[in-house]
Amino acid sequence: QVQLAESGGGSVQAGGSLRLSCVASGYAYTHNCMGWFRQAQGKEREGIAAVDRDGRSSYADSVKGRFAISQDNAKNTLYLQMNSLKPEDTAMYYCAADLVGWWLLPRYAYWGQGTQVTVSS
Repeated sequence: QVQLAESGGGSVQAGGSLRLSCVASGYAYTHNCMGWFRQAQGKEREGIAAVDRDGRSSYADSVKGRFAISQDNAKNTLYLQMNSLKPEDTAMYYCAADLVGWWLLPRYAYWGQGTQVTVSS
């Protein structure tokens, strides 16, 4: 059973930075694609960044140029560096993993429990 555990969320003022981490454990296969999603209250889950095992990445327009996804395959850890945060970035942030390359589509097989990010103006 694959388990994903996010950390690094918190409260920050607009313009600040946070770095999210997602540690994957318990799987007997290696993923092909991992992604970060967020869901604000009352809104649908939004794919914001994804990366495949070859290091190719994709970003939503809403975070392009401000967020950076990276991974350390040796540590089974996915990261999301978030800079120039805005109040509209406030949401629960989730990581996801799958053998299938879903990229920014919320169709991954495995999900973490989420970590809250709150950005105040």
